[in-house]
Amino acid sequence: MQDKPVIVIGHRNPDTDSICSAIAYANLKQKITGKSYVARAAGHPNEETRYVLQRFGVEQPEYLATVEPLVRDVELQRIEGIPAELSLKDAWNLMKEGGVVTLPILQEQKLEGLITIGDIARSYMEEHDSGTISTANTPYRNILGTLDGTMVVGDEDAYFDRGKVVIAAANPDVMEEYIDEHDMVILGNRYESQLCAIEMKAGCIVVCLGSPVSRTIQKLAKQAGCTIICTPYDTYTVARLINQSIPVRYFMKKDQLITFHLDDYVEEIRTVMAKKRHRNFPILDKKGNYVGMIGRRNLLDMQRKQVILVDHNEKNQAVTGIETADILEIIDHHRLGSIETMNPVFFRNQPLGCTATIVYQMYRENQVDIDVTTASLLLSAILSDTLMFRSPTCTAVDRQAAEELSQIAGVEVEELAESMFRAGSDLSQKTEEEIFYQDYKRFTAQDLSLGVGQVSSMSNEELQKLKNRLLPYMERSLKTSGSSILLFMLTNIADESTDLLFVGAGASEIVEEAFGVKPEPHSVYLPGVVSRKKQMIPSILRGIQKINE
Repeated sequence: MQDKPVIVIGHRNPDTDSICSAIAYANLKQKITGKSYVARAAGHPNEETRYVLQRFGVEQPEYLATVEPLVRDVELQRIEGIPAELSLKDAWNLMKEGGVVTLPILQEQKLEGLITIGDIARSYMEEHDSGTISTANTPYRNILGTLDGTMVVGDEDAYFDRGKVVIAAANPDVMEEYIDEHDMVILGNRYESQLCAIEMKAGCIVVCLGSPVSRTIQKLAKQAGCTIICTPYDTYTVARLINQSIPVRYFMKKDQLITFHLDDYVEEIRTVMAKKRHRNFPILDKKGNYVGMIGRRNLLDMQRKQVILVDHNEKNQAVTGIETADILEIIDHHRLGSIETMNPVFFRNQPLGCTATIVYQMYRENQVDIDVTTASLLLSAILSDTLMFRSPTCTAVDRQAAEELSQIAGVEVEELAESMFRAGSDLSQKTEEEIFYQDYKRFTAQDLSLGVGQVSSMSNEELQKLKNRLLPYMERSLKTSGSSILLFMLTNIADESTDLLFVGAGASEIVEEAFGVKPEPHSVYLPGVVSRKKQMIPSILRGIQKINE
């Protein structure tokens, strides 16, 4: 199975740092290793990020809803399908050659049914009706192939569709008592028996041991519409083989077939497979076309998706299904969270203002040249996360990285930052829900679950408009949010302040304890507070701790 690209992905509700760092780090890893790495987004980028990507001509990373393994991630058994007219004998031979126990029966890539080795065995052991071969509307071509026969008289493309199969072991007088019109008669080289079968209006005679058929018999058979087949096998062998010429469609399973699709989750199909005794299950694509088979062994050999996490290390912020993935690396600048890994990983976590700064350092450490586009993305991420160096999370290392990147990118820092923030704060066309969740993270403290969103703008007027829209929304959605308390930071970059909105039982007391300020109903003005990571969350957590002491 060909190795799939390693996924480099940021957190849900991605910001500019999350997206740009994923793109830049995937590029770096590919250059260092020569292997395939792709950037993906665990959520839809916000307006600021879209502006950055569009400005610098970078394609938006594909949205990845989950890293849970899908059927398409499993190495399927590429078992070729067979036509419904194929004989049981040929199907059996294909199973032996391929070492498989199930064959799909297809009509123009559409699944018609399944034939298993058990079905063929049952057809041989349990089917004793001498009329089955005609009931199954068996092609003469199948009979010829099964008996290694030659068509002496008749049409290879015709079907044996009436009568039963009989063996002419008696003399002609007795034969007349059990041969009916349209029957298939298995016999030897006796002229009298052959003639009797034709006179009794047999539909076909099978001449054994390769015996020649006289011209007279051939002429009479043609006149009577009787097919003649000559086979090298003896009578006993022909009698044993003849039912193996029946087409598989007669014994195939075609009702209530259990099929799966390429985009089904592995865990879901695993549950279904555990309840069924089938060895193999057909897989279909979006158009309903057959693509392969899957069995329990395939699931044991399944390759987990390989993932590198950037700009987060907490499970509740990670892409859905992260517990099923193989995490290779984590590159982050936040507090240590709740991610658990199955194997040791490369974990780089530095107390800097931005993950992009760490990625920039890694380019330098590995002596990989930074192109103009990559420099522009990394610079944009640093300016976004540090609020153009105003955030208390910003360090001298972040500022120096930004200055060096601005030289490579040929971009003026102030102009880029103002353009980004202006694009990011233009939320007039978005719903309250879209605004609230575009940069949203969840935290837990003791028995409380906190949901914290943030919007930054250079315009106080714009922030006040958002306040009037968001507070009613927060009150309405608290019960369905999954959080005990909701907070939203309306951050004014220009004067480095935040108007904090809050709803939830005990939220006012926690905010007052956290910041030492008597809040208004559902809001409080916090000068000097701009960072969710370094100022807001630590203060809120301390407030909760003091209240519970």
